[in-house]
Amino acid sequence: MHVPSRTRLQQAKSIAIVSSGNFLEMYDFMVFGYYAQAISKAFFPGDNDVTKLLLTFLTFGAGFLMRPIGAVVLGAYIDRHGRRKGLILTLGLMAIGTLAIAATPTYATIGIAAPFIVLAGRLIQGLSAGVELGGVSVYLSEIAPPGKKGFYVAWQSASQQLAVVFAALIGLAANAYLGKEAMGAWGWRIPFIIGCVMIPFLLLIRRLLEESPAFLAQPERPHLHEVVRQLGANWLLVLRGVGMVMMTTVFFYLITAYTPTFGQKELKLTAVEAFLATLCVGVSNFIILPLTGALSDKIGRKPILITAAVVGLACGYPALHWLVSDPSFGAFLAVLLLFSAIYATYNGAMVVFLTEVMPVRVRTAAFSLSYSVAAGLLGGFTPLIATYLIEKTQDKAVPGLWLMAAATVSLLSALSFTFGKKTRFKEAAA
Repeated sequence: MHVPSRTRLQQAKSIAIVSSGNFLEMYDFMVFGYYAQAISKAFFPGDNDVTKLLLTFLTFGAGFLMRPIGAVVLGAYIDRHGRRKGLILTLGLMAIGTLAIAATPTYATIGIAAPFIVLAGRLIQGLSAGVELGGVSVYLSEIAPPGKKGFYVAWQSASQQLAVVFAALIGLAANAYLGKEAMGAWGWRIPFIIGCVMIPFLLLIRRLLEESPAFLAQPERPHLHEVVRQLGANWLLVLRGVGMVMMTTVFFYLITAYTPTFGQKELKLTAVEAFLATLCVGVSNFIILPLTGALSDKIGRKPILITAAVVGLACGYPALHWLVSDPSFGAFLAVLLLFSAIYATYNGAMVVFLTEVMPVRVRTAAFSLSYSVAAGLLGGFTPLIATYLIEKTQDKAVPGLWLMAAATVSLLSALSFTFGKKTRFKEAAA
């Protein structure tokens, strides 16, 4: 059916508005990962650089532990009060966390309070992020025309890639202009300050968001206790959703947040080379995600999910082993682009699939809980896990085994939805 141009323009406007906050969320997460080495020296005491880096990545991962709480509490708020109100609230919380990290004095200035303030900022960001991605994905799925859900929902992830590119561009420019010494001393704060400057504008445009028709059509909206009861009654479906998400989160945080650290520390590349590779990953993801989402509308979600998971399982360790055996910028970029193609192909079909297996009544909370548990317990700690495994095994390719483990779990979950007994969402007893 032909869609009037005015309607298409309105839908494009809604995609841009709702994705803007998602952009800020991922931007804040990326710059923390990108400047982990500088942050470790600014906020954490001690003389052992590896220990300080591990503490920094532990703080980065701690934000993910708040995601399941945000998924349930803020997800229930969105399912009851609306997608628009909830997404404004999540953006406000993300802003508070960003301001806290950007403005905190160093450990040398205020002592032990510094790492605790940074940790508090990350926890607030994690609370917001626990439902931001789910809220955006659900909203896009609810406004999408028939037969185009995959393409529409893919823009949630695509907006994150713009944040990866933007953060990498800032890193390239700042490193080129200020130099390594100034960046390590104070220049790393510039990306956080830029994020703070964007906050008022993003809050303003998100207020223009219109409520989704699917939410407005609901005759009744659940309270928090009802949402918790429904999620408890359907724990198996949520758990299978966790398995679906695991590959996405592990691959994504390895090829984005961990890339600058891995490139500089383990491969001895320059900061400019590491950020340039990250920028290319963001561009690659941005191109592939909508294409895969659209392809999933044509051929189905499951063939894409299974194929991408099998390729991820086959390539994880061998690709990194090839890279570390003879490291160079060209090899680094080639491996990252391979992992980018695997991630974006899988994610382009996975996110929309997850929105489709959750019922509209508690869709935001259920989707967000599956996603946030996978990210919080596994994916978000990928930089920490990769750093620890390399230190313990002295094998720089060992993060590839972590990628393969994630791909295995997601493959089994995808197969359970394909060949297992169909799982329907159960109505919990009152």
